[in-house]
Amino acid sequence: MRTQVAIVGAGPSGLLLGQLLHKAGIDAVIVERQSPDYVLGRIRAGVLEQVTMDVLDEAGVGTRMHAEGLVHTGFDLLFQGQRHRIDMDKLTGGKKVMVYGQTEVTRDLMDARTAAGLTTVYGATNVAVHDYGTDRPRVTYDKDGQSQTIECDFIAGCDGFHGVCRASVPKGAIKEFEKVYPFGWLGLLSDTPPVHHELIYANSTRGFALASQRSLTRSRYYLQVPLTDQVEQWSDQAFWDELKRRLDPEAAEQLVTGPSIEKSIAPLRSFVTEPLRFGRMFLAGDAGHIVPPTGAKGLNLAATDVKYLANALIEFYQEKSEAGVDAYSEKCLKRIWRAERFSWWFTSLMHHFPENGEIGQKFQDAELDYLIHSENGARTIAENYVGLPLDFGQ
Repeated sequence: MRTQVAIVGAGPSGLLLGQLLHKAGIDAVIVERQSPDYVLGRIRAGVLEQVTMDVLDEAGVGTRMHAEGLVHTGFDLLFQGQRHRIDMDKLTGGKKVMVYGQTEVTRDLMDARTAAGLTTVYGATNVAVHDYGTDRPRVTYDKDGQSQTIECDFIAGCDGFHGVCRASVPKGAIKEFEKVYPFGWLGLLSDTPPVHHELIYANSTRGFALASQRSLTRSRYYLQVPLTDQVEQWSDQAFWDELKRRLDPEAAEQLVTGPSIEKSIAPLRSFVTEPLRFGRMFLAGDAGHIVPPTGAKGLNLAATDVKYLANALIEFYQEKSEAGVDAYSEKCLKRIWRAERFSWWFTSLMHHFPENGEIGQKFQDAELDYLIHSENGARTIAENYVGLPLDFGQ
């Protein structure tokens, strides 16, 4: 098989890149080791920045997002038992975010790719990348007992944190930065109305909690738990009881509980790879960086990676210029480190760190108090939350 761009990974990063390239008349084949149902079964983030909404519109897959997504103009910070609203709309000159689940973004992209008759290989095993340091890179895989080869001009590594693309890079050619947090998020999804029309980020002496949502009838809640905890230790009732303890009295009283649809524990880490380009292979999304979910940056960073990469490849084919390709890693990393810093800061501010003792909680309370009583402080968190404009670092 011959194509212009071989994309490894059919998550939202790979699918979005394929769609943007298709719109520009560039041929791409996507190779994915999992099944479509498995990909759609991943429960992930659901807060989209304006930049991400714009890129999805550009890709032609924004119709259902605008019809079903929930526009949010602010969020609540809860500490010392009281909630305080951060008015993003007012503090950032009208910027907003949209709640629309990553599963739905993936579904829209899958449907668009199917409708266009584009090639996606699911269930590929033994996927490997070759010769990306030359102008004749290849991707090989096995399917239905047969070995297959894709010859291409470029490889896009959109295959996540555990993917083969980053793992194929020689250790001396790559540098990895990582911080692993001493806790995880226990998440519960339920078909119950959200406890609040916007998100509530809770700092509690019992640990962090987040009241989020996917729609007006589906809620997503999270609890900070030790890394040693197992999902099986947490019954639905135990989850709801603990969530009520971490919310303010009004929210706890209004909380509608019900059986979980999905329950899982996700570890938290900050991770960045430098660089993101290796000859004719590029890393995008979770293949190149991970952020703790506190700042809702993961999917949004992936979307901007993909937008920069799509622009670079379109420039290569349409203008015969390698300027965008050469600048890809530097542009992305400037944006990534800003988002990593905010996600680390917000995680450090909102979570309980027992090793920091009572003085650590006092420091957090004082900083939160500053944020909600200083317009400049509130603007700082609002500006970071809604995201950077796409031309940052250009």
